Amino acid sequence: MSRNILLIRLRFLFDNISEKALHHKGLVFKIGSMNYRNFSIQNRLGINWVLLFLFVFVFASCKSSKVAKDDPAFKVISTAKSYYGTPYKFGGTTRAGMDCSALLFHSFYSVGINLPRMSADQAKQGVKVNTRDLKPGDVLFFATSRRKKRVTHAGIVTEVNKGDVRFIHASTSLGVSEDYLSNRYWNKAFLFARRLLE
Repeated sequence: MSRNILLIRLRFLFDNISEKALHHKGLVFKIGSMNYRNFSIQNRLGINWVLLFLFVFVFASCKSSKVAKDDPAFKVISTAKSYYGTPYKFGGTTRAGMDCSALLFHSFYSVGINLPRMSADQAKQGVKVNTRDLKPGDVLFFATSRRKKRVTHAGIVTEVNKGDVRFIHASTSLGVSEDYLSNRYWNKAFLFARRLLE
C-alpha cells in the first residue's frame, strides 16, 4: 500500500468518529500529563492533523536506510558486495577464498582505512555503537566459538530497515553472502557493534 493511500485511510478513520460517540463515551486523548475530553468537531479535526503529523513522522523514520554515493559507507559496502559468492577459506585473502576479517580488511582499505588482519584486533578499532543507532558501514562482531565472549567473526552492516539489520560477511558455509541480525543464530552470537567511519 502506498504512503498516500495509507494516509488517506488514516485521515478517513479519524474524521469518521462521530461527534455523538465523542460526547457519549467521553473519549480521552492524553498528551504528556494532560487529558483532553469531549472535544468539539473543530478541536477533533485539529487533533486529527496532529495525529496525522505524528504518523508521518514515525512512518518516515522507519524507512529503509539509504547510503549516498559520496558517503564512504557506499564504497565500503560496494567493495564488500563485489566479493559476493567468494568461497570461505580460513586465512584466505583473495577472490579464490577468504575469511570474514579479510572481507573487512579489503572493504575498508578501499576508503583508506588499514585494519588489522584478525577480527579480534579489528574489534578494537573505531567507537562502540548501540544497536538502536546502527547504520550502513558499521561493523558487527560475533562470538561463534564455545568461548562466548571472544570475537571470532565479523560483518559489515549493509542496510537497516525498520530496525532489522542486514549485514555482509564471509560465512563458513555460504562464503561471502548477506544475512540478518534478527536471524536466531546470529542474534545469539552477537557481541557488539563498532563504527569505523565518521
